[in-house]
Parts: sequence; C-alpha cells; structure tokens
Amino acid sequence: MARNYMAAFLIVTVVLGWADYTTAASAEYVCDPLKFQALGLNIKDLPFCDKSLPFLERAKDLVSRLTLAEKAGQMGNSAAGVQRLGIPKNEWWSEALHGVSDTGPGVKFEGPVPSATSFPLVILTAASFNETLWRTIGEVVSTEARAMHNVGLAGLTYWSPTINLLRDPRWGRAQETPGEDPFLVGRYAVNYVRGLQDHPNATSGRLKVAACCKHYTAYDLDRWKNITRYDYNSEVTQQDMKDTFQPPFEACIKDGDVSSVMCSYNQIDGIPSCADPKLLGETIRGEWKLNGYIVSDCDSIEVLFDDQNYTKTREEAVASVLRAGLDLDCGKFYPKYLESAVLQGKVRESDIDQSLIKTYIVLMRVGLFEIDEHYANLGAKDICTAQNQELAVETARQGIVLLKNNGKLPLSTKHIKSLAVVGPQADATTSMIGLYAGIPCNYTPPAHGLGKFAKVVYRPGCLDVRCNSTRLIPSAVKAAKEADATIIVAGLDLDHEREGWDRVSLLLPGYQTELVTAVANSSKGPVIMVIFSGGGVDVTFAQNLDNVSAILWAGYPGQGGGDAIAQVIFGKYNPGGRLPMTWYPQKYANKVNYTTMNLRANSSGYPGRTYRFYKGHTVYPFGYGLSYTNFTYEIKSQSPEAILKVPLAKNQKCYSLFQAVDPVSFPCESIRMEDYAETCEGLNIKIDIEVKNVGKRDGSDIVLVYSVPPTGLSGAPERRLIAFRRVFVKSDSSEIVSIEVNACESLGVVDNAAYQVLPAGYHTLLVGDRPSKSLYYIPSISIPLLVSLNNSA
Repeated sequence: MARNYMAAFLIVTVVLGWADYTTAASAEYVCDPLKFQALGLNIKDLPFCDKSLPFLERAKDLVSRLTLAEKAGQMGNSAAGVQRLGIPKNEWWSEALHGVSDTGPGVKFEGPVPSATSFPLVILTAASFNETLWRTIGEVVSTEARAMHNVGLAGLTYWSPTINLLRDPRWGRAQETPGEDPFLVGRYAVNYVRGLQDHPNATSGRLKVAACCKHYTAYDLDRWKNITRYDYNSEVTQQDMKDTFQPPFEACIKDGDVSSVMCSYNQIDGIPSCADPKLLGETIRGEWKLNGYIVSDCDSIEVLFDDQNYTKTREEAVASVLRAGLDLDCGKFYPKYLESAVLQGKVRESDIDQSLIKTYIVLMRVGLFEIDEHYANLGAKDICTAQNQELAVETARQGIVLLKNNGKLPLSTKHIKSLAVVGPQADATTSMIGLYAGIPCNYTPPAHGLGKFAKVVYRPGCLDVRCNSTRLIPSAVKAAKEADATIIVAGLDLDHEREGWDRVSLLLPGYQTELVTAVANSSKGPVIMVIFSGGGVDVTFAQNLDNVSAILWAGYPGQGGGDAIAQVIFGKYNPGGRLPMTWYPQKYANKVNYTTMNLRANSSGYPGRTYRFYKGHTVYPFGYGLSYTNFTYEIKSQSPEAILKVPLAKNQKCYSLFQAVDPVSFPCESIRMEDYAETCEGLNIKIDIEVKNVGKRDGSDIVLVYSVPPTGLSGAPERRLIAFRRVFVKSDSSEIVSIEVNACESLGVVDNAAYQVLPAGYHTLLVGDRPSKSLYYIPSISIPLLVSLNNSA
C-alpha cells in the first residue's frame, strides 16, 4: 500500500469519527476516492463503485473492464488484484469452523490480535440440539472475524461450516460434522450460517461475513488404509443421495441463504464432484438457487487431472469444471490455465465473466468495496471478551453427554476433598480445540478445572494418547487408591482422527483400556470416565464395569473445556446433551467395509448405517443422553388428532409403494410431492407438549420428535428425526413445547426411484426418546396418525 495513500486514508478515518482509528486503518476497501485520484481516475466514472446501483450491474461493469489475463488472475483463492483499477489483492481462503482459524492463509494472529475465542468442535456443539446457541456462536465468530478484518489480520470470506453427514464413525473429520442425521445437520448449517452472514439491514443483500457450506457431496473418507479422498469414487444410490447426502446442502442454500458452496475431491459414480454439471449447475444453481459462488476444495482441479486422470490436458481440466459451474479455484489451475483454455477454444471467455460476476457480487455484499458502518468500530477490544469466552464454556456444558451414572454423580464438594485426575487427556490443551482451530484466548485443561473444586493429584498413566506403554499405570493406580474420587480423562486426539487420517479401530488406543480397568478396580472412591473424541468409541468394557461409576463424553470441548467438565461433574451444571451419532461396537468396524456407501441394510447381512437404517447392536444409540433429573411428557393439544386428510386433485396420479406382505391396502398408496407442492405447503401438524421436571434438580431436556412410516415400505427408514427443541425446566415445574412441522416433509419418504413421496397409511409420531437402564429407547409418547389420500378413512 502506497505511503501517500495510507496517510490520506488515516485522515479519512479521523474525519469519519471512528472511535479507534487503528480498528479500521488497516482494512483496505476498493471504492476510496483518494485511491482513485492517486491512480488518475475519477470514482464518478466507475459504475462498479456506485452504491446506488444493484450489485449485479456493478459487478458486470467491473468485469467488463478486465483483460482476459486479468480475469484469469482473479479466479484463484489468492486473487492477484488489478492495480490499474484499484482492485487490491484478495485472499479468499479463511476458516471459521468453531472460531476464527489461521488454518487458511487469510487469517493471521499477531500484533493487536494474538488470539480469538475457540469454541468446542462442531460434533459436541451439535450435541446441545440448541438452534439458538448455534446461531449465537455464528454471530460471535463473525463479530471477531470483522474485528480482525478491521485491523488487517483477516478477510471476510470464510469456508465454513462442514456439513457432511457422519456416515461412518471411522471418518477422521467426524469432529467437524454436526452428526449423522440429515435434518439435524441441515438445521445446524442454517443457524450457524445465519449467525455468520446475517446483516442488520436485512433487505440490503449485504453480508456480515460470507460463509461456505462444504464439502459437496457424498464426501466422508480421507485416508482409510490405502484409499484416499483424492482417488476415491463414491458409488451412491440416487435414493441415498436424495434422502441423506443432499438435504443438508439443500437446507443450507434454501433456508440458510449461504453465499458459497465448496465441491469435494471425490468422484461420485465416476465423475469428479467439481466437474459434474448436474450437481453444480443443475442442482445448486438451477434447483436450489444459490445466491453466491461455487469454490473447489483446495487443489481439486489439480487432483482431477493428476490423480483421477479425468482429462488429458490441464486446459481441458479447467474447462470441464468451469462449464460444470465452478466459479473459483482454491488453487492455481484457474489462474495458470484458463487463459490458454480460452485461446485453445475449450471454454468461452463469457463463461469466465459469469463466474467473476458471481464472486465480485459476494465481495461487494460483504463490504470489501466500501466501508460498512455497522462494523466500522469493531477492533481488538471485541475479541476474546469475557462474554465470548463464557459462551465457549456454556457451549461445552450444553453439549457434554452423560452416558452412564450409577448415582455417584454429581460429586459433592462436602465429601470429595481430593481427586486423582489421570489419563492421557487429563491435562489437555491443544487437543481440546481439535481441527481447524486458531489460537485460543486461553486454555483450561480438565485437571485445572477440577482443581477449582478439590485438591488434584495429576498422574497421566500414559505418555500420550497413543498409550503404547504400561509404565505409568502404577502411579495412576496409586493416586486413585489415595484420593476421595478419581477422574479418568481418556479417548482420542488428532493423532488418531483428523483431516487426512481415518480410523481403523473403534477401540481406545494402546493400553488405555488397561489403564481405565486398573484404576477403576483400585480406586478408593467413585471413578468418573471422561472421553475425548469426534467419532464414537467402543467403551463397552467401561459401560459394563461396575467400578466405573459414570461416563461423560466431552467431544473436543474447546478452550474452556476443563471448566465445563468440572462444573458438570460437581453438579454446577446439569448435563443435557444428546449424542448426534450412533456409537457402534468394534465388530461393526470389523464387518463393514468403510467404502460401502449404502445406508440401507440388505438381506446379505449388511447391517446398514446410521440410526435410520442400522440393524444391529450399539454401544450407545443416536439421541442418547442422561440427566441428573427426570422428565415426563404429556400431549396437551394435537392437530390433526387422528386422521390427516389430503384432498386429491382430479386425475391425481398415484404410485405403488407397499410390499406384498403389507396387510393394509389403500386406493391411493402414495403421491409424489413434486406434483403436489401447493397442497403440501398448507399441510401442517401441530403438537403442544408439556415437559415436566419431576426430579429434584433444575435441568434442560431435549425433546426429540421422530416420524415412523407405515409398515411394509420398501427401503423406508426405521424412523427419522423431524423436530427437536431444547427446553430448560425448573425442578417440580413444567414448560410447554410447541412443535409445528409440514406433513409432507415430515411424513414423506424417498422411494426406490429417488422420488419424494407421501405414503398413505398408518404413520406414527414418537415424541421423546427416554433411555432406560438397559440403554434401549422407550419412546415417551407414541402418536398414531392415519394419512388418507382419498378423503376417506
């Protein structure tokens, strides 16, 4: 940046009256009159700087002024800028998965901003089942991002969140995801994106920051044995694509209005995701109406050419993805080869123009062309605030799941004066913040948090999480024999599950099982086991071991994880989290090939995947979680009460769904929703549920509502989540939870031909999943509902 321009810019900031000129002095914006004056240009002659014009007209004007070479230079994540037009360089790649991260080159922690608030990893945050919380986290993260931008340390385009479904527990990136249920993942995406993006001026089209939902689509393998994400071909049925892999992205675009989607490395049925015009142009843009740009996962075009051998030349590679609908390359293939691809006649310059228009519109909406006064005063003072850091702890508290409790929890400070805190994660710091983390404001390791309640003797029991030696186990056993209670903090870390590395085993690493068993069998007092992990872990031995008094799952709990864990253990917070994924036994990993994408079980012994289709034993099921209190449910009102009558249009076509074994027949077995969209819009189901806390402690309950289809449907899920609410209820009090869902969306299924259909017949709504001591789910309330497609019961 030129010295004379910077001096003039500082004068402008003072004139504008910003509270702290250092907060905005480093944030360069395009349409600064003084900058254009230094370039010999008059800003009034540049429509792309005319705020009165629509973003589309402004972007078209800017693109029309660029040469072909200049256009190509803007098509990578490190955009070259156009100095003669005052367009600065721009780094698109920044990350904000669970706080502002320096994983991408767009963010730096230095000078006035050495750190930012680091929230728990998404899998634990999702376990809160709290949509308001998810949105609030997005708002805090985007505020810190804008503040860092104002001091010149961050961009405004963030390639987060990750919304891939957790199909297999071995996936190394399980911690990044909101879980295994498409509806849950979609709701997380919508709320977090809204928190990141939504601008106070809702009608302006402007963005607080620009978010990105990734990785599109059917992507959930990084490196398993000798198979990598770069050469993996996801063979997916259209039925699974329609009802499992696509819905989170559809929700993110339609309901979240996300400004970007990132396509993934993998091929889908032989076509690279980033080169598939049906997936990109027809679906994302045509069907779902993305208002923004599509970007590749980093170096995906290079992977397409070098690893997948999809095209013969590099020019053909960039041409194929551009024609498919890819607007921006996280990488260097577009900047290097687009110009020659045009000159060779493999792609039109006008196709480049359309992509550039989309990306420049986003940069205008997010405020890189002119100052956004709503955020001009943000600076270092708005990062790592006490309120933000407390929200990080609260998020961990809400997400922590109580998996086992024989009555020893919560611990009492009156009786527990000393603690043996053992295990390879007992003094964790960096492992608490997991993947895609920045530099946190501070760390509170578990041992430190617990030390606020009792005297702590810390003995790791293992050298590290790999726990390849038993040498330190005796010292942990000795500490447990002498303490009033023992806390074992075990589990996984990034050496075992991360981007680029999938698990083979679902068991605890190394000798951790031996450590837990030895300590539990020797401890003088109650033994509490805390598990760090993204994916589920087979801890059946601990669940069945009487000397293990309680088990908590803490995911990767973020910077304040130690405080959250301690507050739950000592009863300062009543746990209410529920598992957003199934925990499978090790025999599942032994039997099921990771690369088998099918969700549905089959007659050949394949057990299926996720709670919707899995037929087999679990360690802990989806939605499982205990509390220190008890809740009951009662339906206070329901509409419709017993029969949902769907008026059919004249000559409405019906479709057969039922198997021959079904004992009930209907004149019209199902209708396709795409033919019945207008009627479906008005078909709602309303339920008012009284949630009563009948225990002695205040606490939060998560009301889960499932839809169970009629019997005899081929390929239908066992049940599926259609609504959820987290509600706080004081002891001996009650709250009313109102649920309203669309009947077609909630009762519909995807048939074998991949059509969304509404079946006639006897459906069931399950309200609540109350876990019994045997760990089998007992629905609190079962509501039968007959769907009639011919105006008769």
